[in-house]
Amino acid sequence: MELQVLARKENALLKRVEVTFKAVHKAEPTPTRDALRAFLARELKATKDIVVIDSQASTFGRYETHGYAKVYRSKEEALAVERKHILVRNKLIEPEVKKEGAAKPEKPAPAPRAEKPAAAPKAEPPKPETKPEPKHEAKPEKTPAKDEKKPAEKKDEKKDEKKAEPKEKKAEGKKKEAK
Repeated sequence: MELQVLARKENALLKRVEVTFKAVHKAEPTPTRDALRAFLARELKATKDIVVIDSQASTFGRYETHGYAKVYRSKEEALAVERKHILVRNKLIEPEVKKEGAAKPEKPAPAPRAEKPAAAPKAEPPKPETKPEPKHEAKPEKTPAKDEKKPAEKKDEKKDEKKAEPKEKKAEGKKKEAK
């Protein structure tokens, strides 16, 4: 893996050096945050525990990782300035584990509901039992009929009927003219 420092900025107020870097890793997988910290420490002549990688990103299809890191003067200054989740990612502090008992305080059991005094039951006349009527389906079941014709035959019949109608109309028209 080859490491190049693209930009280096001294931040005297926060007592750190801010670095933008590019790591070229041909024929290797994306380097871990820990491996990048070790390379940066060696390149910047610092110890690994004062190097904090803020972000790193690999580009799809390329063997390059670009990132932003901060090198503090001491570990105490890094712990005082940096955000906790970044310190956890860089393994400078251990993550806080919530205890199961402390995480969920016990909720008091819900009080039983006070029952309202029951009013005297109203006397209802007995209902005669009725059988529910069967529901009519939108699509009635088709029963095969002997005289049912195929769709093609029905079309032929309709054509025949249309042909017969004009003849009847002509005959009616002639009768009216004759009168």
